[in-house]
Amino acid sequence: KKVVTSLKAVVSTQSTGDPETLKSYEIDKDLKKQQGSLRKQVKVLLLGAGESGKSTFLKQMRIIHGPGYEKHELIQSKGPIFHNIVRNIKTLLQGRLLLDIPWQEESRDEECQILMDYNAKTEMDPVIFRRDYYPLIKSLWEDPTVKEVFYRRRELQLNDNAEYFFENLERIADQTKNPTQQDILRLRKKTTGIREEVFEIKGVPFHMVDVGGQRLQRHKWFKCFDQSVTSVLFLVASSAYDQVIVEDKRTPRLEESCNIFDTIVNNKCFKDVSIILFLNKTDLLMEKLPQSDITQYLPNFRGDPQDIKEVQGFLLDMFDNVRRNRDRALFHHFTTATDTENIKYVFAAVKDTILQNNLRQLMLQ
Repeated sequence: KKVVTSLKAVVSTQSTGDPETLKSYEIDKDLKKQQGSLRKQVKVLLLGAGESGKSTFLKQMRIIHGPGYEKHELIQSKGPIFHNIVRNIKTLLQGRLLLDIPWQEESRDEECQILMDYNAKTEMDPVIFRRDYYPLIKSLWEDPTVKEVFYRRRELQLNDNAEYFFENLERIADQTKNPTQQDILRLRKKTTGIREEVFEIKGVPFHMVDVGGQRLQRHKWFKCFDQSVTSVLFLVASSAYDQVIVEDKRTPRLEESCNIFDTIVNNKCFKDVSIILFLNKTDLLMEKLPQSDITQYLPNFRGDPQDIKEVQGFLLDMFDNVRRNRDRALFHHFTTATDTENIKYVFAAVKDTILQNNLRQLMLQ
């Protein structure tokens, strides 16, 4: 009866031609259409502290479920990659001074001045890099003093991609070769805004939103907290147990991540949203455990500090324990965001989790 009455009202309105009512009717119709469209898509927020791997994960989605990276995009990435390399070696040179590690060759100070003076913001000209920087950086990476500083990198704010780029320096600097997809994945660019990508996976649009994780960027997160969110992927750099955040160089990175996770997982905005925890950078965690005793930084850890499974279990509990609502399960995965096969396998499970938990909203029954 209500439907009939409503239809009569619409017919009556259209016949009388009242412009305001007609406009209101058209707006309502458009809103319903948009709401239907939103219900049929999955909106996933990628959240986490800075350098947790959110942007790398989004790049992987583009490689696995999107168009990947075209040749011109690979070529365009050369400048930013060279910028990363120069910034990384400069960080090590500054670290040498900070850690008071002397050169074995006194002449090094003078030849390194060009690197210490480098202050570009985003990228470097490939020709200039090859001519003025490549030979020196190649030589420095083989220098025992720089290796000693690199071994103590946890005391510095060095990008995780440093060793990868230094080890592949000759290939990357070759002007006849273009960067690879793996180089793109390793490229570090600080996310300063909101980055969005849509991928159609098995007929369902996955709308992914990546927001900067640094403290100054987090106020932008709240713009993304709305009823259209169907899932949150929260990423943690599990290998950062012995590092402090860039912002104050004092707060332990895992403590920062756990505090952020607390505000997200217990937020009323997400009470009906599936939250999936990615304990990321498993490869770096495995590499670091034999070199850096986790018990010095997490004294409550009582297991074998060399056992990756025990360490991962402890870290998982650390984040799980902040949840107040114990009625809902916490979905989690141990990931390496730079490993395409690992992310392909993990996201297959994540996709199923998201769809199963949001079947009603997605109208896929």
